[in-house]
Amino acid sequence: MPVVQKEEKKFISSSLMEGFVSIRSVIEGNINKTNDRKINTIFYDTAKKVSKKKELSFLKAKSYELGYEMVEVDSDYISSRTIGNSHGGIIADCGERMLPNIENDNIIPNGFYVMLEGIEDPYNFGYSLRSIYAAGADGILLSERNWMSAAGVVARASAGASELAKIYVVNPEEAIKKFKEQGYKVYATDKAEESISVYDANLKKPLLLLVGGEKRGLSKPVLDLSDGILCLDYGREFRAALSAASAASIISFEIFRQNREKNGQKA
Repeated sequence: MPVVQKEEKKFISSSLMEGFVSIRSVIEGNINKTNDRKINTIFYDTAKKVSKKKELSFLKAKSYELGYEMVEVDSDYISSRTIGNSHGGIIADCGERMLPNIENDNIIPNGFYVMLEGIEDPYNFGYSLRSIYAAGADGILLSERNWMSAAGVVARASAGASELAKIYVVNPEEAIKKFKEQGYKVYATDKAEESISVYDANLKKPLLLLVGGEKRGLSKPVLDLSDGILCLDYGREFRAALSAASAASIISFEIFRQNREKNGQKA
């Protein structure tokens, strides 16, 4: 398949998981009940039977529990189906994942949630999910239009975090109101004169963080519902915005820092 055609496939719907990390994350998500994506068939390159013996043994063992097939194929078949080249000769044909709405019963007390809006491409979106999940967010909220339809690309970019995280599809304004009713503070990221440095803000839980893409940012109705606007201090004069993934990473880990426990005591 020509490279140009493969580049075009990056932005279309795809539930093909490429590589062991992505596939293992789907399996763990199934076992932990964080997602309901079904694995239909795992294909593996016959030339990788020895080098990937440990991974294939794990996948075979889980196939009895989850009911998927494992099929041995040649490298040309793997190449014809994949976009990237980091799959290691293992891919999985999967079904769709249902993303529920957020209800009051889903909102845990004293939690940390992140809402993403307006991120421009699936890679930036996936990198954002990776950092947010690693920082310990209890859930991720997405608007109806999001990049989870490009599940395979997002899983690779997020190192599997997209399949492990609890993700909800919401009406942004309605969701924010629900969190505020549950006693959550709501902080948004945006350029504004009245913004607070992320390092000066009180980011104690319960907290809902709103992150927008670097080009479009957050919509005005969403910003108007926030309790405050956070900004990131730069080390020098620089007019460009950070990527959504960078901003999400820095702020999410600052939230983690302010809420971490050390020796049983709040830091």
